[in-house]
Amino acid sequence: MLSKYIEKDILGKFEFHDYGHALEILHESFPEEWKELQECLRRLRLTTADISQAGGNESPIPKKFDDVLYPYGWREIRISGDLEVKKYPRQAVQRRGRFAEEPFEVEVIQGYIDGHNIDFLKNKVAFDLEWNSKDQTFDRDLLAMRTYFDCGLIDVGVIVTRAEELNDIFRSLGIMAKYGASTTWMGKLLYRLDSRRNGGCPILAVGIRKGCVDGYE
Repeated sequence: MLSKYIEKDILGKFEFHDYGHALEILHESFPEEWKELQECLRRLRLTTADISQAGGNESPIPKKFDDVLYPYGWREIRISGDLEVKKYPRQAVQRRGRFAEEPFEVEVIQGYIDGHNIDFLKNKVAFDLEWNSKDQTFDRDLLAMRTYFDCGLIDVGVIVTRAEELNDIFRSLGIMAKYGASTTWMGKLLYRLDSRRNGGCPILAVGIRKGCVDGYE
């Protein structure tokens, strides 16, 4: 089934979990964006030096995604928005269910949507990478994607994180302590998706496997 939507050389290097028919949407509705994301995955090569470096902004891994996706026009986006509430009076006491054409009061709730950012956005496809952050970061990502989806700004989201099998490499390098159970890896993402924290937004969860690390193909 996966081979219908994902190019064969990528299947062995990543694991894929499809929620809300995200794969079908990417393949059928956004073929250009999906091709670019697959090219980004294809070109991902990690070294033991990469995974041994400090996390956060110091990690070289997010920059590998920037280098591929930015030339294709993907950009990090943050949205904010105010909510305008209009109150329409009923036309007359005897005419229940019929309302005036003009509101009698307009209220604006400032910052109703604010602070939601996504690593990469192109057309109506959102893409986030979570390599080694606190696992609560997934809650932020899923809230951002469902907000974008509810606002009609995206149709599908993709989240890339570590597959559990990378722990074998971390142990062999003696760096397992920096990749703890409470950081962002696939197990922490899937239980959030299983409990539908993505709302109605279709999500494709992608796990980076050993085949992406030099010397572990």
